[in-house]
Formats: sequence, C-alpha cells, structure tokens
Amino acid sequence: MRIWIDESSRIPPYEQLRAQLRLMVSSGRLKPRERLPPIRSLAAELGLAPGTVARAYRELEWEGIMEGRGRAGTFVVDEPPVAFSVVERQLADAAEAFAAEADRLGVGQQAALSALETTFASRTDPDLDSG
Repeated sequence: MRIWIDESSRIPPYEQLRAQLRLMVSSGRLKPRERLPPIRSLAAELGLAPGTVARAYRELEWEGIMEGRGRAGTFVVDEPPVAFSVVERQLADAAEAFAAEADRLGVGQQAALSALETTFASRTDPDLDSG
C-alpha cells in the first residue's frame, strides 16, 4: 500500500491518510472485504503516532467505508458508498495530485483554484493564449 504523508502540509496527517484510503477504496485499489494493515504497523511504516492512524480508521468507519472487527482488524465494507466510474476515478486521482502539488508549493485553495480556472479559460478561449 503506497501512502504518502506530507509533513509540511497544513492538512493534518490523519486527514491526509483518511483521504488517501478513501480514494483507494473509491478507485478500486482497496477492494471490498480487504483487510487494512494493523494500526501499529501502518503507524510505524508512515512514521505516525498510532492514535493518528486510529483516528483516520475511525472516521472511515463513521463514513461507512471501513468496519472494525476487533482483534480481526479493520476491513473495507462489502459495498462501500464511494464507488466511482472509471472517469470519476481518474478525475479524482488527478484532483488529488493537483491538490498535493498545490500543498507542496505552499499555495492556498483559492490560489490553486484560480490557477485551474485560468488554465481552463485559456484552453477554451484562444484569445487568452496570446496574452
């Protein structure tokens, strides 16, 4: 499982983890009934406190995406409520990559959205390309 936590991001690590796991489920990288790594193992692998991983898992349980089964572990539910079409998956992946890059650059959401709108406008209005 490839998860990346950006320690310089303003987004808390538990939220970064939750968002990535949610995306993995919605994109099909994590399958229904698949077991997630134990909290302590994933925490050690990512350099996070076990409580941080536990919080991400707990929030995914509240969303109905994961279920804890005590000592047996945490699993993706049989029918996650976040299944996307192929195009939606690809768009979600692209959006996640764009947001991560904006965070890495240290720009806020408004600046990132403005840059995106400018890019779309220049692709649809040839007059903006010359300016």
